[in-house]
Amino acid sequence: MSRDKIAVIIPCYNEALTIGKVIDDFRRELPEASVYVYDNNSTDGTAAIACSRGAVVRLEPRQGKGNVCRQMFRDIEADCYLMVDGDDTYPAESAWALCAPVLAGEADMVVGDRLSNGAYAQQNARAFHGFGNDLVRFMIKWIYGYAYSDVMTGYRAMSKPFIKTFPVLSEGFQIETELSIHAVDHRWRILNIPIDYRDRPEGSVSKLNTVSDGLKVIAMIGTLFKDYRPLKFFSLIALAFCIGGLCAGMPVVSEYLATGLVPRLPTAILAVAFMFIATLSLATGFILDAVAKVERKQWELHVYRQAENE
Repeated sequence: MSRDKIAVIIPCYNEALTIGKVIDDFRRELPEASVYVYDNNSTDGTAAIACSRGAVVRLEPRQGKGNVCRQMFRDIEADCYLMVDGDDTYPAESAWALCAPVLAGEADMVVGDRLSNGAYAQQNARAFHGFGNDLVRFMIKWIYGYAYSDVMTGYRAMSKPFIKTFPVLSEGFQIETELSIHAVDHRWRILNIPIDYRDRPEGSVSKLNTVSDGLKVIAMIGTLFKDYRPLKFFSLIALAFCIGGLCAGMPVVSEYLATGLVPRLPTAILAVAFMFIATLSLATGFILDAVAKVERKQWELHVYRQAENE
């Protein structure tokens, strides 16, 4: 365990082409910081290059960016954690702008926003990445009411209380979405700062699979929606079944009122089943909402204890 005022934390997998420059750039911009590289089973000599450039290098054998971040957050003690990818796409010149609000106690998470100034759209030519980011932003805005400028950015600064009370659930590239949703739902202070962005240099390959990782991100949003806002989640399910029950049941009721008969018994049974499921779903939402409120209270107390221990 080590303690620093600023810790630059870099999760890495096969970034031999760029990791040396990334370390040099951040050591130049933040000479007072310690640079940590967590190597995730690289086969191209990433760890050796990082070590030769003066970074603290550690191995994380569990594959996936989420697993790497989980271990980094557990191991490292600092006042400010600056997380950045090792692919040389984020400017080190913006490092202090991201860290300063955290160190000043003005923000708990500062997000490096690639989208507002159009830098990401100009530099990134990969299909559907912009669409995916916009979709995730829309879903978070609709569910939680907060409009992020950039959700999927891997460049962000975070405070120690935020890091040490953040339960990492994801294993892969869902980690940025999980961080963003956790910050909104638990009412941490969030600041978005526009940054420049440059695409990977020639020969450097992205490890992100647009389709499979995108589906995992959407699944993560759904899981956290259920866990953090169960009443809203199950109310939507109840509404869907209620509408289905009304659509199936209204003709049956209308026919019964006109003739006194129920000739379409299977449809009537289906309508009753839909309404029963809707009621059960709503009751589930109320119960889980009460549980979530208790867990939130316990989490708040944990944050207070974490602050007292500093």
